[in-house]
Amino acid sequence: MTTAGLVVTDPGVYAGIRDTVYHADPVPQGSLSSSGARRLIPPSCPAIYKHWRDSGQNPKRDFDLGQAAHSLVLGAGPEIVEVTHDNWRTNAAKDAAGEARQAGKVPLLTKDYEVVQAMAAKLREHPTAAALLRPEGGRPELSMFWVDPETRIWCRARTDWLDVSRPGRLIVPDYKTCVSAAPDDLQRVIWDHGYHQQADWYLGGLRALGVASDDSQFVFIFQEKRPPYLVTVAQPDPFALRVGSHLNRQARHLYRECVTSGRWPGYTDDVALISLPGWVENRYAKELS
Repeated sequence: MTTAGLVVTDPGVYAGIRDTVYHADPVPQGSLSSSGARRLIPPSCPAIYKHWRDSGQNPKRDFDLGQAAHSLVLGAGPEIVEVTHDNWRTNAAKDAAGEARQAGKVPLLTKDYEVVQAMAAKLREHPTAAALLRPEGGRPELSMFWVDPETRIWCRARTDWLDVSRPGRLIVPDYKTCVSAAPDDLQRVIWDHGYHQQADWYLGGLRALGVASDDSQFVFIFQEKRPPYLVTVAQPDPFALRVGSHLNRQARHLYRECVTSGRWPGYTDDVALISLPGWVENRYAKELS
């Protein structure tokens, strides 16, 4: 069976599933991903999640560099096509990009192609990151499908790298490009993007499938997209994972309610009472008292 026609009916870890098949969701009754869980709950809402799920995602040039770096670092993913133009303004460049996308490839201008090559080389110089992504021990982009024991909904996740051959406790790395990999900045990055939820989601799935244990760890390999392409390996602390677990549980219950009822509400059905920003209230408090 080709992955294009794949239907997942048994929980497990699957290799060789294409990105398009995974994101289209091969579970017949539907499954919830970590990205979906984060779109279900505030500051988002079920209506936004449903629109995102049903409409699909058009590729954006802003994401091309990150996706290309991801493919080079992991040695898997869409093929990168170098477009030998200075910019995307010419028809020739636009046509080349269109052809690449149509073939499921990632088009990059020459200057950006050189950047991702430099990023991949720099990452291989980082001792911890290089050890976590050692090609002789791990496998890239494995897809996991499991049934949540509490809500009985199907869940899914796609690991960047999984190495079960390494002795000792399992460490699961995930590669992210970013503007700043400074540890002080990563605190906000992890919160804004819900990466603490992703860490809990993936570890929970691996435990449900018997791959991970209670002492397994999930770490992020952050790399800056500008020279000198610095790398920081970061791990959400225990409290961050507890918050992620709490939010993920909320998302799973909300997903089950929406699937059962067929109703995907917006932000609120009530009349929202809106206050002015705190600084405005402080400014006028004495005048209006």
